[in-house]
Amino acid sequence: MPIQTCVFDAYGTLFDVSAAARQAADEPGRDALAANWQALSAHWRTKQLQYTWLRAVTGDHTDFWKVTCDGLDWAMESVGLDDPELRERLLALYWELAPYREVPRMLAELKAAGYATAILSNGSPDMLDGAVTSAAIGDYLDAVLSVEDVGVFKPDARVYDMVGTRFDCTPNEVLFVSSNGWDAAAAAAYGFHTAWVNRAGEPMDRLPGRPETTLPDLTTIPTLAAKH
Repeated sequence: MPIQTCVFDAYGTLFDVSAAARQAADEPGRDALAANWQALSAHWRTKQLQYTWLRAVTGDHTDFWKVTCDGLDWAMESVGLDDPELRERLLALYWELAPYREVPRMLAELKAAGYATAILSNGSPDMLDGAVTSAAIGDYLDAVLSVEDVGVFKPDARVYDMVGTRFDCTPNEVLFVSSNGWDAAAAAAYGFHTAWVNRAGEPMDRLPGRPETTLPDLTTIPTLAAKH
């Protein structure tokens, strides 16, 4: 069946998760961060994801803001930064993450072609609302779906079930797009058509599912959707 709905992960896919640390590092008086921002950003993202997986396995669910804060605390300690004001600045910037450059045009093209569009994210509703508003892409989205509605993080199948419930569609009518290889793999195993946005050129994850398509960015998503 042809694609009817295009669904996107949020953080790292539509929104640049490195933007908060990079922007803060450019501010006056941030010399200590400027020397370490790339390492801090990488540790922050890694721990943020690890904490979602661990909480999903143990059943100890919390919202994405909590794991974001916990991940930052670990990252700051790992690079030797003990600065409460910097912590608050980084967390504030996380609510205003910049979208990748191609995102607004890509979403506009999908809407013009008649596709339904949505975000499906680990993010809590208020975090996602802040990011969508800051990026000015709300007009291009039909839904913003958060795991808080099911109380478990990806890649639990109950998260992917939310798409069919919201759009009354079958998995093979959905194109799911993520920058996380594990997320794209899980969505493929679930039955979605999948695209992995592999901006960093990473190896494929060794998991049961395998994304159908690997792309360097989101520019060609409308063309890919039209091929199905």
